[in-house]
Amino acid sequence: MAPVPAPVTAPVPVPAPVLAIEGLDKRFGGIVVADGIDLTLTAGRIVGLIGPNGAGKTSLFNLISGVFPPDAGTIRLDGQRLDGLAMHRRAGLGLARTWQNLRLFPSLSVLDNLMMGPRSYPGERLLRLALDPGGVRRQEDETRRRARAVLERTRLAGVAGTRAADLTFGQQKLVGVARALMNDARCLLLDEPMAGVEGQAYEIMQAVVREVAASGVAVCVVEHNVAFIRDLCDEGVFMFAGRVLARGPVGTLIADPRLTELYFGT
Repeated sequence: MAPVPAPVTAPVPVPAPVLAIEGLDKRFGGIVVADGIDLTLTAGRIVGLIGPNGAGKTSLFNLISGVFPPDAGTIRLDGQRLDGLAMHRRAGLGLARTWQNLRLFPSLSVLDNLMMGPRSYPGERLLRLALDPGGVRRQEDETRRRARAVLERTRLAGVAGTRAADLTFGQQKLVGVARALMNDARCLLLDEPMAGVEGQAYEIMQAVVREVAASGVAVCVVEHNVAFIRDLCDEGVFMFAGRVLARGPVGTLIADPRLTELYFGT
């Protein structure tokens, strides 16, 4: 009887990272905020950064987005190096983030806040505005259409004409996310999106972030609400003193006594 041939298993393709960080270092005098950090983010997945205050989570976002330069290491978005580029250049390549302190335009409507979000806006170029006012107007109309679609996506269509200052804090957080989505980003960094958010806005935020990832965006979230991170993220990364100490399912990380002692203290 002829031997049965072994089954042939096709290799599972490994998706190329959207964001790849290698050996990232940053020090401010004697304070270490990034110590040899390696991190990859892939399309469609949500990664949560957890750890105590001062672990370097927001500092890592600041390094990625260009608030300050690294001392060493590389940051690549779809293979293109970001380190050394200005913040607006990084945004133009498809990197978007939110901020802990919101940074909305409080006197403008929600719709107008989103109109500020695209990678480029032709009306900012005075020469084009003078030579092609019709083209600028058409692009502005298209931006407004996209903004209304994003407001529908983030459940904010009903407050499109409301001043940002008149919204609840949870709604303002959602506006920050919606404005970031106007960038058509390949990678979205969310810095404490749930701080001060509760009730219906909490559920909406979870749903919106899941939908964004499902559309093929790489998402990274810094958040102290461990339940939110555990329920939302595909993977957790535990940071302490500027270093990545562990990564894996969030439930596994927060069940590790060594890590929970670092996070919550004795």
